[in-house]
Amino acid sequence: MTRPTRRGLVAAALLCAGLGGCAAPGGLDRGEPAPPVSAQPRPKPLWPLWADDSPTSGAAAVASRMPPPQPLKDAPAVGPEGIEKVDVMAVLRADKSMKQFGRSETIEGPGRAGVRPPRFADLTGDGKPELIVAADTPSRRSMLSVYTVADGRIVPILFTTGRRMSPEIVGSDLLIRTADDDGSAQAVRYHWDGRRMTVLSDERQFGDTISGAHPGQYPAPRPSGCESAAGKDQGAR
Repeated sequence: MTRPTRRGLVAAALLCAGLGGCAAPGGLDRGEPAPPVSAQPRPKPLWPLWADDSPTSGAAAVASRMPPPQPLKDAPAVGPEGIEKVDVMAVLRADKSMKQFGRSETIEGPGRAGVRPPRFADLTGDGKPELIVAADTPSRRSMLSVYTVADGRIVPILFTTGRRMSPEIVGSDLLIRTADDDGSAQAVRYHWDGRRMTVLSDERQFGDTISGAHPGQYPAPRPSGCESAAGKDQGAR
């Protein structure tokens, strides 16, 4: 019996790779279908009426560090029914970043100053919703805060501002789009880091050009925290 030579084995391996007909252990055989790819979550606008004139964009990874946020001293306590039953205006009055809107009227659409209807979404992954509040000013600048609950107390985990603000939920992340009158736009994606919503990605668009920390598509959705290295229209607590 003739033993295969080293040259013969190498040639056979190259032929197998070129024809794509040899399956590696645990791989797919010829003709075997590939497993389905799970679909990425699509952005869901929190306030659809405000979303019409805000551009879309991609994202890139950014990180920041800050001290842990503290509970609001004078905010109402959260009972067994959860944060959805608290007085939203009382929460705003207890938050120095949103206090100016604590007695504003509720608005149902863009074009007026006031507080948008509150929204609730689980951004921390604990199965319980966070409170998301946005308010619009006469200058078309908006302010947004996110609140969670810890030991029955309300804790602010994100504060940011921008013009023509259109927030969206992407999986369990919060994506905030803003746009200026000069045509520039920004998309900042926030993710829960265990203590707050932090910047996962920050991308800006100037006309047809998009610039970010690292160009790319949205990362797989997860939660994030508060301080933004975002720029002039994105601020953080």
